Amino acid sequence: MPNKVKYNPQLPDISESNVLWQRARGLIPAGTQTLAKGPTQFSNGVAPKYLCKGKGARVWDVDGNEFLDYNSGIGPIILGYCHPAVDDAIRCQLEDGITFSLMHPLEVELAELMRDTIPNAESVRFSKTGCDVTSAAVRLARAYTGRERVLCCGYHGWHDWYISVTDRNAGIPASAGELTHTFNYNDIDSVIQAIDDDTACVILEPFVFERENGSFLSGLREVCDFHGTLLVFDEMWTGFRCATGGAQQYFGVRADLSLFSKAMANGMPISAITGRGDVMSLFEKDVFFFTTFGGEALSLAASIACIQFIRDHDVTGYIAQIGQQLLDGLKRLIDADSLDYVSVSGYPFRTIMNFSASAGNPLEMKTLVQQELIQRGILWAGTHNLGFSHTQEDIEYTLDAFASSLTILKHAVETGNVRQHLKGELLQPVFRKTSHFNVKPRHNAEIGSDHGFPRLKRVG
Repeated sequence: MPNKVKYNPQLPDISESNVLWQRARGLIPAGTQTLAKGPTQFSNGVAPKYLCKGKGARVWDVDGNEFLDYNSGIGPIILGYCHPAVDDAIRCQLEDGITFSLMHPLEVELAELMRDTIPNAESVRFSKTGCDVTSAAVRLARAYTGRERVLCCGYHGWHDWYISVTDRNAGIPASAGELTHTFNYNDIDSVIQAIDDDTACVILEPFVFERENGSFLSGLREVCDFHGTLLVFDEMWTGFRCATGGAQQYFGVRADLSLFSKAMANGMPISAITGRGDVMSLFEKDVFFFTTFGGEALSLAASIACIQFIRDHDVTGYIAQIGQQLLDGLKRLIDADSLDYVSVSGYPFRTIMNFSASAGNPLEMKTLVQQELIQRGILWAGTHNLGFSHTQEDIEYTLDAFASSLTILKHAVETGNVRQHLKGELLQPVFRKTSHFNVKPRHNAEIGSDHGFPRLKRVG
């Protein structure tokens, strides 16, 4: 019998998953279209590899095993799988067509909805993926400022300007990496030291898991204003999750450009770049950013339905409530068992569990916890991406499952044999390595007295 969302005596049978995986390995490079969905992040030999169905917060693999899902499609699923409000909108539009030879009215309707929902969204353009709009934003900032350098913090997609500073930069000209530099989150000094009069934009995820210190984003706004540099929020994770209007609304800090994808259509492929009208007006002619599928109607319809539902049903408030319950519960479990090598951090809508090297190999510990949760019918890869379909009962069950799993981890750590408990392959780290940190041409500039800003000519 396939496993269910409960404690199962055995790990799930994943025979069909493995057959498909063998077919894929010689045909699809890396075997997967999305790194975070592949067997490097889900223990090979233990975890399912292919899902074929989802409903609410549950998913089913090709072997029929059922799981409570905390990955949410790696972000897009905010209302739940097969949510009727979104699926009905897709079906209705499907009756009339998908892609047309001229523009579709839904382009205007969604743009108006985003303008009315997102702070400072004076103009809106659509595309398909998050890296489409992060790269469009960088090009737009360079055109608007007449500058070339970019400062970034976080993950921004696979295009050259960003991947050039990671450890997966093969095939990218060295000259691309020379124009992109990185800085530390919550470290305004690292920005002040790196920014100069050739910096077109500062682009960052407004937050990932580290809590904003109360002054970093507002300080960033001030630094960018001083230098005439555009501030760009990459809101792939924060958009429509932390607040309906995203991080600008949540923190009360204005971005010049704000970028969205993932949760804006509950799984349909769409992205958006929004922001200042004077900057966005360069898309009229000077900056080329057009795509065949930018006006694809099913995704537009899905996005309208999704955003309206989020707005009308206080989805962000509900997620914050159950997410806080999960966060508090996990911290209690960790404290109760004195697991000083386990921690959980983040904001309620998205948290992460970390394992310290002080007690051994963090990847071994994470792999063991994932293995135990899978046996209890929970699909988990370290993070908890909460959605509207997660229920109070789901959270309570999840905390019970973690209680048992962390007890097993504690015993394995204390006896020094975590690796011996593993029944599948060890998880691999997700790349986050960046280089070119805090590098800039040195200026013989006087240091400003109030904030330590170089006294460059103020722009604007």
